[in-house]
Amino acid sequence: MEQAVLREDMVDSLTHESKGCLQTPRLADAMRTVSREAFVEDDRAAYSDRSFERFGTRVLAPSTAARLLEALAPEADDDVLIVGVGVGYTAALVAEIVGPERVHAIDITRRLVSDARSNLATAGYEAVLVDRRDGAEGLPEYAPYDKILLEAAAVEPPRALQEQLADGGHLVMPLGAAEQTLTVVAADGSQRRLGGVAFQPMLVEGEQADTVERNRTHREDRERAQQAAQSRAGWEQEWIDWDDY
Repeated sequence: MEQAVLREDMVDSLTHESKGCLQTPRLADAMRTVSREAFVEDDRAAYSDRSFERFGTRVLAPSTAARLLEALAPEADDDVLIVGVGVGYTAALVAEIVGPERVHAIDITRRLVSDARSNLATAGYEAVLVDRRDGAEGLPEYAPYDKILLEAAAVEPPRALQEQLADGGHLVMPLGAAEQTLTVVAADGSQRRLGGVAFQPMLVEGEQADTVERNRTHREDRERAQQAAQSRAGWEQEWIDWDDY
């Protein structure tokens, strides 16, 4: 079966009322146009609605990508930053809507940056800029952005990303740790929540997606516990042997 027919079937499935995650005509057209098989190794499974693992990251299922981009709501001529570009599929969908030259993407994992560049070139979107950066710091050189998509979870919106939003712009991200909510964060800090999601935590410099400890939340918990222990008054410190005083 031709790939174009499979893409059409995928879009029909996502727009069907049983799923209803794809509603915007321009996004539906983008999903009909972008060759998902350029981003997924298994051509036969490229249009099934399931996720894949690659280099320690998750390749989003089409329905998940649709939910993210419906919330992002990219429009023609928007300047967009994708944080956590992964294999590049969502960046390609955004590029189809706003133009490849207006899409900037970053990832902290070198192999994913290389993979995304190659995949985007294969799919015809080589003009998308992909760089290796710490996602929490964003890409200030090309700011401000009308829309920012963070494809990883964080317990609070990264300050640098909020500061890189244009007036009237917004950030879309999974907000939370154990329980996450797809959240639209406006430039003024106001939030709109759109339902539960489950994403991997955002990584920072020194962490890679394919290492043993990938959960930033675990590291933050340890740091906060250490800070709390150091801030306690003397009588609260269990390790003090009061018999010596």
